[in-house]
Amino acid sequence: MDPAVRLDAQWIDYLLILVYFIFVLGVGWFARRGVSSSIEFFLSGRSLPAWVTGLAFISANLGAVEIMGMSATGAQYGYPTMHYFWVGAIPAMLFLGVVMMPFYYGSKVRSVPEFMRRRFGTGAHLVNALSFAVAQVLIAGVNLFLLGSIVQRLLGWPLWLALIVAAAIVLSYITLGGLSAAIYNEVLQFFVIVAALLPLTLIGLHRLGGWNGFKQAVANDGGLGATQLHTWPGEQLSGFTNPVLSVVGIVFGLGFVLSFGYWTTNFVEVQRAMASKDITSARLTPIIGAFPKMFIPFIVIIPGMIAAVLVPQLAEFKRLYPQGEAAAQAATGVTYNDALLLLMRETLPNGLLGVAIAGLLAAFMAGMAANVSAFNTVFSYDLWQQYVKKDKPDDYYLKVGRLATIAACVIAIFTALIAANFSNLMDYLQTLFGFFNAPLFATFILGMFWKRATPTAGWVGLVGGTLSAVAVFILSETGVIDLPGQGAAFLAASAAFVVDIVLMVIVSLVTTPKPASELRGLVYSETPRSDLVDADAARHRWYQKPTVVAGIALVMVIALNVIFR
Repeated sequence: MDPAVRLDAQWIDYLLILVYFIFVLGVGWFARRGVSSSIEFFLSGRSLPAWVTGLAFISANLGAVEIMGMSATGAQYGYPTMHYFWVGAIPAMLFLGVVMMPFYYGSKVRSVPEFMRRRFGTGAHLVNALSFAVAQVLIAGVNLFLLGSIVQRLLGWPLWLALIVAAAIVLSYITLGGLSAAIYNEVLQFFVIVAALLPLTLIGLHRLGGWNGFKQAVANDGGLGATQLHTWPGEQLSGFTNPVLSVVGIVFGLGFVLSFGYWTTNFVEVQRAMASKDITSARLTPIIGAFPKMFIPFIVIIPGMIAAVLVPQLAEFKRLYPQGEAAAQAATGVTYNDALLLLMRETLPNGLLGVAIAGLLAAFMAGMAANVSAFNTVFSYDLWQQYVKKDKPDDYYLKVGRLATIAACVIAIFTALIAANFSNLMDYLQTLFGFFNAPLFATFILGMFWKRATPTAGWVGLVGGTLSAVAVFILSETGVIDLPGQGAAFLAASAAFVVDIVLMVIVSLVTTPKPASELRGLVYSETPRSDLVDADAARHRWYQKPTVVAGIALVMVIALNVIFR
């Protein structure tokens, strides 16, 4: 382990971390009493209120992508990174709540791949279930790698031992309490994360002389300078030198294809809404989550930017980065992924350092637990029950789910080593999303709004879209396509979406669709409105109406885009 990023924790920090872990394991033990069937283990018995699932929804996303990945990208690019939240998340979350959750929840499916099976049959279902399962163990590896890295930097252990210990902690409470343990821990972790990162932001700003001092320091940065203080047009992030193409790339590649692909079809997130007690609560889940989501940049991206100008090692890395990433890392001993850890070490006194470390551990555990709980559901219901062992007693699938949890944690130890090879984890994660989520969204959206889309078209589109994203990635890696920043990921996702749609339309026109009678609850035009709302929806107050609350969130996020343009 490089001592350049070693955290100098003292006994008070370790005590705070220990107290946090006792709470985490206690939640798992408490939730264990409520798990007596597979539906309780995998979907919390569909009994949770909207505010719980809403906070869990956003906390499940506060893993490696949000914390380390976004702070790293913030250190590298500045304000344009906010597009991942205000363009690349909020609109899709609101669309999920207003339009898509009534179909997911109303159809009573247990997973997103199961919805795919009902709409398109076993071909598309098998492709979706397999690709999703692979994606989850890869992304769980990212969260586990960062979780293990914190343990390594605290105790000086070798990475392999830190990975095993970190995996064992997550495994213990998921195996005990299933999704309920994950969700209640995610609610706890949300508040721990905010308590950890908010002081880091405030102290960092104080060290730079307040907000104006921060902006002046960033503007004088020898790298991208003042361009880091404008979200638009964001050429450095998109990889396009033309400002118009940059805006198109961000809005279409990130804001539509990658964002909608992730938020509307990713079972990791949708699973939280499916655990709600009724359709209204399920619809409100992502909408409630949108409100804290739009303010997360101020405690994640801003600290990354502060670290890039306040921490000498990272400032030097950023200065040397254009000459070659490997050379810059060799000269300084750090990478962009270390931005948050370096800022913690630079600014936080002991005690607060323990809270911040607990917050990072909470974030990575929340992210990994979300990946693992989604994996065990899809593996048990969509793969094992559907294609290996049908018609077994419920207890059998509960045991399969627990064994799948163990398997996922073990596999994640090895996939964590893949994540260790990337200096900016957002590059890796956006590549994975382009492979798996972009084509899935194309298939879903066409199938949900075009009843002529056929079962054959479903799996052909998924396979073709995924292969096109892989092809763009290979061309980018070999230098045939040269797009810096996130441009290659945006292009791969866009290609996957377009290829999927084109293939589905062509194949649908020459194959037989399902009868209209089988599409109720699966296709918008064939589903009565009464199936998409609760029976007492007309009596709900304004703050219980998903469309009203979503409208407020949309106005707020537009205002943020204007203020920080």
